[in-house]
Amino acid sequence: MAARSEIRFLLNGADVTLDAAGAGDTLLDYLRLQKRLTGTKEGCAEGDCGACTVLVGRLTNGQLHYEVVNACIRFMASLDGCHVVTIEHLSGPNGRMHPVQQAMVEHHGSQCGFCTPGFVMSLYALWMETPNPTETQIETALQGNLCRCTGYEPIIRAAQSISAYGNPAQDALNKERAAVTAQLETMADGQRVELRRADSLAILPADVDDLADALSEYPDATMVAGATDVGLWVTKFLKTISPAIFLSHLDELRQIEQIDRTIRLGAGVSYSASAETLCTAFPHLREYWGRIAGWQIRNMGTIGGNIANGSPIGDTPPVLIALGAQVILRKGTTRRSLPLEAFFIDYGQQDLAPGEFVERIDIPLAQSGAMQAAYKISKRRDEDISAVAVGMNITVANGQITQARIAFGGMAATPKRAASVENALVGQPWSEATMLAAAAQLPKDFQPLSDWRASSAYRMRAAQNLLRRFWLEQTSDDTQTRLLRA
Repeated sequence: MAARSEIRFLLNGADVTLDAAGAGDTLLDYLRLQKRLTGTKEGCAEGDCGACTVLVGRLTNGQLHYEVVNACIRFMASLDGCHVVTIEHLSGPNGRMHPVQQAMVEHHGSQCGFCTPGFVMSLYALWMETPNPTETQIETALQGNLCRCTGYEPIIRAAQSISAYGNPAQDALNKERAAVTAQLETMADGQRVELRRADSLAILPADVDDLADALSEYPDATMVAGATDVGLWVTKFLKTISPAIFLSHLDELRQIEQIDRTIRLGAGVSYSASAETLCTAFPHLREYWGRIAGWQIRNMGTIGGNIANGSPIGDTPPVLIALGAQVILRKGTTRRSLPLEAFFIDYGQQDLAPGEFVERIDIPLAQSGAMQAAYKISKRRDEDISAVAVGMNITVANGQITQARIAFGGMAATPKRAASVENALVGQPWSEATMLAAAAQLPKDFQPLSDWRASSAYRMRAAQNLLRRFWLEQTSDDTQTRLLRA
């Protein structure tokens, strides 16, 4: 297949054509070292602190949509056909400060100022979507931005007042939306891109069929979706990821649809893009989903990537296993389906042949009488790695438990169902005594490790207590009322 040897994107107000970039070259380095756009800061270099926050706009189903992302782990190759917006592009009328910046000044939202550009970019994205946000919406938008001196109270006050200084409809990003859309449309030529710098190769397949072909050519290539994991291989472990095959631009992998009673998620669907569909179908996921990383990472990270990397502490596998999800794998033109729990074989080992990739995740809707929950235990409530994560899905009929699916993360080398616990539940009366007896079986299923996140004893006790928490929540007056009304 003929391939284009350059990426094309917009940077603030300028067209950029780049024909020399390696698979692991980051947007942050490009901005600071090559373009001298130093308003974007480098803090953690792993997508946690938000100092490097920028906006990236992409056409999705013909509509231009902007998202905040972490430039430190966003690779240059993934920017083909995008509009990158940095802090330098913000401006108010007649050269005055932008409304977000003015609000930060007026409400004393900055002290040392190192984190401030990242906060401004996150608040800018929120203001464009929600001109008058609630405090909860503001706090959610700022989950991925860390401040160690100013504190959040003045920043929240600034966020609440932005619309007093301007109207999003008059913002330059909205006024130039039609022109930017037209420019990005001209860049979408449907070609494969092969971008090189020295011996480093990045491949952007033309479509999913071309992805299958590229993996046949390079079966050992690094697959890069949101780069929220692979990005750290480069920035923290200094690994070489070439050849790398990039996926985030493939619309076919970003589709969400419901067929009969099954939700189908393309492997490239991000946490943010999947949230409304999944949290509407499974309301118990709403709070849990908001605790996955910060806004920037939820915009970048993908469900398929969280599954494919096989991490024992991934946030989504336990809850998806509990829901009975199936993973659809593809190699060439051949597809196969298997239960998600069967995909994980051992630590770092998945049921994935060379040249095979995760194409889709199928999630059945809940059965009548099902009670479901998702819990996450971590040192920090927001934007933290799980010590223990669990998905629970128990069906009760006529006072008796007829089905139980309980899956844990952080308790073993892979995300795993608690078979002994499930066996102790099925066929028993729905009661606190049953749940406590089942919790006592948990040591038969897991012998968790001790590490810096939690000790083995803590993990076991917390996991057992979550089974009791499930009982208490499901038998509360509010839950019983909700189940009767459903």
